[in-house]
Amino acid sequence: MMKYPPKHHQDDNINHMIDVIKTYPLATVISVKDNKPLITHLPLIYNHEEKLIGHIDIYNPQADLMRDNNEVTIIFSGPQCYISPSVYTTTQLPTWNYIKVHLKGTVKRIESKEALKQSLIEMTEFLEAPDHKYVLDADNQRMIGNLNYIEMFEITITDWEGKFKLSQDKKAKDTENARAELIRANQESIKVFLDKVF
Repeated sequence: MMKYPPKHHQDDNINHMIDVIKTYPLATVISVKDNKPLITHLPLIYNHEEKLIGHIDIYNPQADLMRDNNEVTIIFSGPQCYISPSVYTTTQLPTWNYIKVHLKGTVKRIESKEALKQSLIEMTEFLEAPDHKYVLDADNQRMIGNLNYIEMFEITITDWEGKFKLSQDKKAKDTENARAELIRANQESIKVFLDKVF
């Protein structure tokens, strides 16, 4: 029986997964309550100790689950696109290439408003890199006025799974062509989509 997903589509290198987290920090955070999933999309920052730091609106129904060592599943999504057989030098079938990181973890609520404020400042600094055109100051009154409506949490990662499906099972030239198509398609599709909806 074939193992799924195939080993060549798995990447167990934690540094590769951390690179995905840092490059694409908007995560899909999934909790389960009464056998029903609650899903929120939040930027999460990796803090070098196998922990993720995030913030959630207190009125979000998932906020109650982002504490008390509750378990969560987190998905980080990298680039993805359809790969046409036309990009290969050999005969292949249509496929889809993508990069995903699946994590499991336990959540701890951080109660300190001072820690929350500092975390918001640090997250902004991280997201503003490398140009740092905006600095969130500690005395920013809008931020201070919203601290009571935001909860800070920390997720301790307990399980890592890297899914890097990048035509690794093809000949070297085909893998290279699929990589080039992933880059091209992502750049083009963003513009085409935004031109349609915005």
